Amino acid sequence: MNTVDWIVLFGTLGTIVLYGVMKTRGAGNMEAYLLGSKSLPWWTVCLSIMATQASAITFLSTTGQGYEDGMRFLQFYFGLPLAMIILSVTAVPLYHKLKVFTAYEYLETRFDLKTRSLAAFYFLMLRGVSVGITIYAPSLILSTILGWNINWTTVLIGSLVMIYVVSGGTKAVSVTQKYQLTIIMTGMVLTGLIAFWKLPGSVSFTDAFRFAGETGKLNLINLSFNLEDRYNIWSGLIGGLFLFLSYFGADQSQVGRYLSGSSITESRLGLIFNGILKIPMQFIILYIGLMIFVFYQFYQPPLIHNVSLREKVVMAGAEAKVKELEAQYDGIFLERRTAAEGLMQAIQGKDAAAIQTQKESLKQAQQKENELRNDMKELVQKELPGQNPMDKDYVFIHFVMSYLPHGLIGLLLAVVFSAAMSSMASELNALASTTTVDIYRRSMRPGLSDAHYVTASRWMTIGWCVFAIVFASLANQAENLIQFVNIVGSLWYGTILGIFLSAFYLKYLRSNAVFWGAIFAELIILYLYFFTKVAFLLYNIIGCVAVIVLATVFQFIGDKKKRPAV
Repeated sequence: MNTVDWIVLFGTLGTIVLYGVMKTRGAGNMEAYLLGSKSLPWWTVCLSIMATQASAITFLSTTGQGYEDGMRFLQFYFGLPLAMIILSVTAVPLYHKLKVFTAYEYLETRFDLKTRSLAAFYFLMLRGVSVGITIYAPSLILSTILGWNINWTTVLIGSLVMIYVVSGGTKAVSVTQKYQLTIIMTGMVLTGLIAFWKLPGSVSFTDAFRFAGETGKLNLINLSFNLEDRYNIWSGLIGGLFLFLSYFGADQSQVGRYLSGSSITESRLGLIFNGILKIPMQFIILYIGLMIFVFYQFYQPPLIHNVSLREKVVMAGAEAKVKELEAQYDGIFLERRTAAEGLMQAIQGKDAAAIQTQKESLKQAQQKENELRNDMKELVQKELPGQNPMDKDYVFIHFVMSYLPHGLIGLLLAVVFSAAMSSMASELNALASTTTVDIYRRSMRPGLSDAHYVTASRWMTIGWCVFAIVFASLANQAENLIQFVNIVGSLWYGTILGIFLSAFYLKYLRSNAVFWGAIFAELIILYLYFFTKVAFLLYNIIGCVAVIVLATVFQFIGDKKKRPAV
């Protein structure tokens, strides 16, 4: 980092915050503050939806996922387009017709207050934890890379977001997100191009693509049906469909985005284009991870991408062991690079026999390298108890800091901050909306003025922001953050979706049956998470079906008790 990088970083962040405040200040009533006066065009709605879903974790962790695991994570999104079509036909017109501020208001008109409050509580649980993860992930990585205390990083991100969300509400979130997403994708594409340009001159884009394929990284489709496999086409199409129906249909952080559309058509177009554009966007991000993988076949990566852990281990007194591992690693890398060069030449020469031979040589060298990496991680755990040695979330940011020119380093750090800010802004706005409308206004202080509730929403935003900062300061890193976020969501989304599907389509179900069905269904999901190995995407199906089945059983029992004795 030099002066140019710091100017680019803070200039970008300051411009975003200032623009959000200046463009949206003065919202004085609930519709203006929570729904942006329902004035946004479809393309702003679409970009806001995409930016809400694409947090900093998406860009830091998904590139690491592509680097280590290839493209199979893309299957997670295969159910998204279908979910967008279903919601455009069903949920969008219903929410607009009822003129609700939050999705959970509808549940009281269909069922009763306790069912509405239960769904709102489930949402606050999952989104409250998620907003902490949203700020924690980039804070941890940036504090490690920049040498900052994580508490200062979280306070910086949280404070910047709080300024414009408290000032302008939903509209401030949406109008800033379209520029944030533009900055984010520009920076990501530039990183991918630089990774390609730095490859040996004889390697073309097609050669790099084929190399990734021959090394097993283009594993886009897995047709096997395995309940313990997180990523195959069935878990993506079916589990992903249920997850996205719940996320976009019943999660206020997304419902609030398309409720701000100026009409039903604008909201529908925003959702549909999100479904069209999201998969290509994720493909690009994963492919950037692949390009970094190919780059590191010819240029030596660090033994551990979270290089700060290496320094801590050395300072803990294990310098000799670290240098011994690194000396072995230098030799193994030369072996691996020779095999990679041989494979690339075989690919360019279209020599099938040589390709197979070199693939086997490369595989053997990679196995040796992985064994050394595991030795280094074991050393980290031994010398630094409590530190998590899993480091694929650091692959992308280490590449940026090591190989990008100054100026672009500042831009890419601004990308990470911007992504964290855009997603956190939506989550804070949704948490404040739900807490104010569904809890405070409905059950605690009903019947007061719009101005009072706008002020309450601002204070709720501040409160949830403080919670997120405290959570980030106390959290511990998961194995892979993008997976952890989706696991947290899957613990609650299926149950919430079951409540909403019961409300939308199962008119014979009444409030008490759905209420108790949702409670017992959530207990089932928590049992599966803590005591089984069922893939987390399937929690969304199981939770949804459990709510409907249990509610049907409870309804039948209730109806039977009410029948007069014969």
